[in-house]
Amino acid sequence: MPTNHEFTELFTGQPLMAILRGMGEEKSLALAEQAWSLGIGLVEIPVQTEEDLRALRTVAAAGKSRGLLVGAGTVVSLKHVEQSAEAGAAFTVSPGLDLAVVAASTDAGMPTLPGVATASEVQLALSSGLTWMKAFPASLLGAGWFKAMSGPFPQARFVATGGMDSANAATFLAGGASVVAVGSALEDPAQLPALAKIMQG
Repeated sequence: MPTNHEFTELFTGQPLMAILRGMGEEKSLALAEQAWSLGIGLVEIPVQTEEDLRALRTVAAAGKSRGLLVGAGTVVSLKHVEQSAEAGAAFTVSPGLDLAVVAASTDAGMPTLPGVATASEVQLALSSGLTWMKAFPASLLGAGWFKAMSGPFPQARFVATGGMDSANAATFLAGGASVVAVGSALEDPAQLPALAKIMQG
């Protein structure tokens, strides 16, 4: 049975995760370095185009040289799993819960973070051996969703993704999200001090 318990260690002391979507190779690397300078250890590069895959290869190599892990996001097919592994991804993230993708990613040595938005999906993920999940789209689900899910599923751990920035990250973390994933916030110099404060606890 697949598991993704590895994320427990990876996210220890890491309330934030970076998602760099569609930014190209050069900008993705620059923002990854921005994230790393803030202490954000995990970076995700969604892979929807060839340019995304080039960005993933570059950022994954840079992360590896620093002892940091870079994953592939928006992994929705077995081809994406294969491409992600070839590009050097250490983990995969999906917007939804596809057990075939989960199995393929696990078999390729990449723990995977499936997307969930309902109690049924959370229950299926848990029964499939997965304790870590991506709550998406978090801004629409609302901070109260996490507390509601913790009642029937206390063992579930969630990464809040979608519409997250320095203004609402603390609210979602206080509401029960274990990690908040930010993207465009890293491009905004005005948000960087607040993101740094979250990282410092």
